[in-house]
Amino acid sequence: MINDYEGEQLVKIAREAVETYIRRAMVPVKDDRIVFSDQMGVFVTLNHLNENGEEHLRGCIGFPLPEKGLYQSVVEAAIGAATIDPRFSPLVESELSRIIFELSFLTPPQLIQVVHPTDYYDHIKIGRDGLILRWEKGSALLLPQVAKRFGWDVDEFLLNLCYKGRTTPDAWVLPESKLYKFQAQVYIESEPRGRVIRLQ
Repeated sequence: MINDYEGEQLVKIAREAVETYIRRAMVPVKDDRIVFSDQMGVFVTLNHLNENGEEHLRGCIGFPLPEKGLYQSVVEAAIGAATIDPRFSPLVESELSRIIFELSFLTPPQLIQVVHPTDYYDHIKIGRDGLILRWEKGSALLLPQVAKRFGWDVDEFLLNLCYKGRTTPDAWVLPESKLYKFQAQVYIESEPRGRVIRLQ
């Protein structure tokens, strides 16, 4: 995976990319502060901090598979989370000072192979595993920290995975469906534009 210095720099790059794009309608040129040679899946999550100190999701876009260079993936996912997440209106400049940037770097997804759907419970650990559901009409992904933040058990995790994919609650048990798990290394601003920390 990546080291803590790289994680910190990539969070800063994500913020700079979004601020540059929103303020000047420009995608920043490649940053040479550090060479990111690895390829891995990455998601950028934007959380809005309200006046009561509560965080609310404001956008999340990413790439589950290591299809591009890490710098390119981070920049594209960050701008995408700010501007094209279909659940939200595009971010505006006045919001930037209240947005917390969170980056998740993903291990390659592993197919969970089971004889019976109830066997999935033995293979999924809340807080450690993220999930990808693929079925004949689509796919859905939830990061590992999501289940932990909401206090879900495995049943609730699977239910919300189906809900996110806008499919039936039992889509994960269908014979043609495939369930994958992955882990994530997560770096987040402690506050908007604040110190970058690694989530444990």
